[in-house]
Amino acid sequence: MNFAGIGLQLPSLLLPRPGVDLTKWAVVACDQYTSQPDYWARVDALVGDAPSTLRLILPEVYLGAADEAQRIAAIQDAMRRYLAEGVLAPQPPGLVRVERETARGRIRKGLIVALDLEHYDFTPGAKTLIRPTEGTIMERLPPRIRVREGAPLELPHVMVLIDDPGRTVIEPLFAEPLETLYDFPLMMNGGRVRGGRIEHPMLIQWVIEQLARLADPVAFNVRYGVSDEPVLLYAMGDGNHSFATAKIIWENLKRAAPDPAAIMNHPARHALVELVNLHDEGLEFEAIHRVAFNVDPTRLLAALTEFFTAQGSTLAVLDYPSWEAARQAWREMQRSPGRHVIAFVSQNRCGVLTIGQPRLTLPVAGLQAFLDEFLPDQPNAGLDYIHGEDALAQIGAQPGNIGFYLPALAKDDFFRTVIRDGALPRKTFSMGEADEKRFYLECRRISE
Repeated sequence: MNFAGIGLQLPSLLLPRPGVDLTKWAVVACDQYTSQPDYWARVDALVGDAPSTLRLILPEVYLGAADEAQRIAAIQDAMRRYLAEGVLAPQPPGLVRVERETARGRIRKGLIVALDLEHYDFTPGAKTLIRPTEGTIMERLPPRIRVREGAPLELPHVMVLIDDPGRTVIEPLFAEPLETLYDFPLMMNGGRVRGGRIEHPMLIQWVIEQLARLADPVAFNVRYGVSDEPVLLYAMGDGNHSFATAKIIWENLKRAAPDPAAIMNHPARHALVELVNLHDEGLEFEAIHRVAFNVDPTRLLAALTEFFTAQGSTLAVLDYPSWEAARQAWREMQRSPGRHVIAFVSQNRCGVLTIGQPRLTLPVAGLQAFLDEFLPDQPNAGLDYIHGEDALAQIGAQPGNIGFYLPALAKDDFFRTVIRDGALPRKTFSMGEADEKRFYLECRRISE
């Protein structure tokens, strides 16, 4: 059942059959722990030969590995095998109410839906109903495309935000008694997840009506203080590159279709996501930090100073005897308006960067602009995006590395910023720490 006006479809899900160990089945999003192969090795040992979404995804830690092509072939083989062996059981069309309890005690509410890729465009400046909130890194798409192209299934780790301060769409569903679809502990300190089936027509109608209310053009423009601005109903939270991959596959299918009308009913037109209310009390925006690899940290910091000076800004590098001392100073400096403050850690040095008269609005924007300019000229240099302070400190302190610790983005003005300024710099924010990310669980057919 499609609701074209709000770009939503009731998905027909596939869930593991009874008897499948769901703790081994569900694994965290593929773009987590990208510099920690030991994490994925431990997941592999835990899963063993049990059915698992680990066999249906390509963890990004393995991107560029010599056996990447073999891994992708094995993923698609596993999808076909799980379907043939009945590992996945079909469910009637409907929505799923999701309650995620993290190891930190946060409880996040969500709603599983399928969104219409006809309402999405990741081209910079596009103002579609569904929009990216960060820049899309095009070089990250090809391996994802190779996984999804020809794959019979999709598994979502995508979380999409709605701006619903009145808590009218998702939260009322948690007052309803629903059939339990799953309720189990997640592996590797992931907390717990519970899912309830939503198939009653009145509950579905409630969701549709409330989303349509948020999408009313007049109310939208009044609320955000804009004029004749196209409605933004769904803002990408996590998984923008997976959603962009789905869009590319869909556009390719359309171009190759012999019947342009018939292809519009193809299941790949929609992509499975979890909707989350921006105002959910369990949703926290966390910063995504940076680690530069195979660089001379002293030379990099000197070049960073020159970069900001050339922009008309000032940069001071303050050294501290330990990472803990640098972090404490960073926290105290956050209270000072009018400047950007970034902590850093390398093998022999910890400190804080203070940037006065910054040209760009967000600290991450200025830093990323510098790294984009500096790193390509450094032989074998690389950049990774790190979730969590402990991982940053560990990886940043390795020889030849330097890590940058960034502040979190305030979420209250999130939609307004995207509406007025467009997409944020890539990898600006994260919805929680790495182990709070969405775990792969539900599946959906995307081939006919």
